[in-house]
Amino acid sequence: MKPGYLLALLCMAPLLAQADIYKSVDANGHVTYSSAPIKGGKKVVLTPLPAPSSAVRSKVSPQDFPKVTQEAQRGRDDTRRKILEDELRIETGLFNEATQNLNSAQMDLHQRNINALKIELSKLK
Repeated sequence: MKPGYLLALLCMAPLLAQADIYKSVDANGHVTYSSAPIKGGKKVVLTPLPAPSSAVRSKVSPQDFPKVTQEAQRGRDDTRRKILEDELRIETGLFNEATQNLNSAQMDLHQRNINALKIELSKLK
């Protein structure tokens, strides 16, 4: 099959996918949706969502971003470092415990966690 024919068929596929939707509610309150007409059902009309306006698409420039003082950022970084160091200490303890119990699956898990925490700590200034 030639690529042009295949492209034409693919472009027509969305047209074939459109169908009417019918909604029916029975005496017990059960809702049924169908693509075929249902006795006592009503056709559901779906309206397309409006296209976003150009105002919505406007880009926010970096000068509009909230500013954080160096002192506040340093405090955040110190808190993050403390949390990561605490997690590293806990994971190291769990790794040592798994080593004593000769549990290789747990040892592998904790070793991966330790490596990931060390990478995160190395990224901090």
